[in-house]
Amino acid sequence: MPATVPTLLVSSVTSVLTDSLSGFESLVSGKVLIWLLIATGGYLTVRTRAVQLRLLARSVALVARSRRQRGSLSSFQAFVIGLGGRVGTGNIAGVALAVTLGGPGALLWMWVVALLGMATSFAESTLAQVFKVRAADGIFRGGPAYYMERGLALYGRPGLARLGRWTGLTFAAMLVFSYGLIFPMVQSNTIAVTVQSSHGVATWVTALVLMAVTAPILLAGVRAVARVTEWLVPVMALAYLAVVAVVIIVSAPRVPGVLADVVAGALNLRAGLAGTGGGLFATFLNGVKRGLFSNEAGQGSSPNGAATADVAHPVVQGLIQALGVFIDTIIICTATGLTILLASPQVYTPGVEPDWAETTLVQHALADALPGAWVVWFMSFLVITFAYSSVLGYSSFAEINVGYLGGGSRAGIALRLAMTAATGLGAVVALDLAWVLADVALALMTILNLVAVLWLGRWVFAALRDYDDQRRRGVAEPAFVGVGNPLLPRDVPGDVWTAQRARERVQTLDEG
Repeated sequence: MPATVPTLLVSSVTSVLTDSLSGFESLVSGKVLIWLLIATGGYLTVRTRAVQLRLLARSVALVARSRRQRGSLSSFQAFVIGLGGRVGTGNIAGVALAVTLGGPGALLWMWVVALLGMATSFAESTLAQVFKVRAADGIFRGGPAYYMERGLALYGRPGLARLGRWTGLTFAAMLVFSYGLIFPMVQSNTIAVTVQSSHGVATWVTALVLMAVTAPILLAGVRAVARVTEWLVPVMALAYLAVVAVVIIVSAPRVPGVLADVVAGALNLRAGLAGTGGGLFATFLNGVKRGLFSNEAGQGSSPNGAATADVAHPVVQGLIQALGVFIDTIIICTATGLTILLASPQVYTPGVEPDWAETTLVQHALADALPGAWVVWFMSFLVITFAYSSVLGYSSFAEINVGYLGGGSRAGIALRLAMTAATGLGAVVALDLAWVLADVALALMTILNLVAVLWLGRWVFAALRDYDDQRRRGVAEPAFVGVGNPLLPRDVPGDVWTAQRARERVQTLDEG
């Protein structure tokens, strides 16, 4: 009996700590972070004159004609790395939870925050481009840690320079912990549970398979991740959207009524559409939370991928990454939401939460519209690819921040091995405390990033003004010069955005 005392003590302390941190995270996310994200998105939308809407068509065109680069990554590769990190199981389970707890109206609030989040994503990704650096392997590195340090140093005050450095270090350390170690475990756990419940495969078997298919890609580095995600992400997204399109066609007569329910539920115009939470605020809160945390706008993760792109102007990648938010929430989350809302009352009824609401609600909804055993296999494919693409995206984000922390090639290899091990471990164990710690780190990361984006916002507005002015003068492909540019607050340090580099990029575009 005495031998079990230490074990019981550790278990008790761990439980108390988990509950305390979970309460703290809920308070920060629900009472502070949501409103800060909305306010930041609204402010940036106004200051950029709704850049996410007025240049949306150009964003699509920029992605469509992105080409592979000889040096760093192409815009499309950087785009799919970021999209791979955004699009995960939250696009399925998260949306299912939102429309269960918040009713159909939660979907409309997801759209609203996505449109605001596009402006935030544009700003943080543009900053990542402005303050990026070229690494020894020829691939650019950048992100919040970099623009926190390099941006604040330009104020010329030693105190701000030190603040920027320590803020960058803090952000990078929290990102490596959460995205490099814990979130891969969450995704692999989702895969293992799905495969076990649907096909009876033991979790340890899934763990071994995941490590076997993850290790070669992660150990090969960022370029290998980019090569895999540039075909995996489009395939999984298009496959899902194709099936949902069939569901919508089959259920076409009910679509207008469902859309009316979305509007009525969001504005509390009809009783019975408020979800299990009840009331207009519950609908608003569930839609906002799931929308914000699905597209990751403002969290500071995707800018790390955005910085790797070799583009002629920082605004180009800002527009492309904003499109990622649009695809994640307006398209993919909407596809999930409509699939559920079009299901029969036996599957989905606002205000009634079945036991399987968070896990297989989408599967039940698909089977309701398109019966057959194929649904189980398709949903398994969907969950696996969504989660797997997230792990690949996380690896790039974490590796960039390991580099910022001073880690060399050996530290990069150690990170990739640790991520491979974490992917396997997550499939067989549940580490509640570690996951809560990662959620706390994510909340604090987001707050740090949003403050930095707002503080350095003038660089975003100046870069956008430069881009708009060049296009107004008829320049087909605007090129950014960060030295001697009268629109910028100061010269951009380093040799990435010199006039010579701008001429080389324009020449590359002309040759293409």
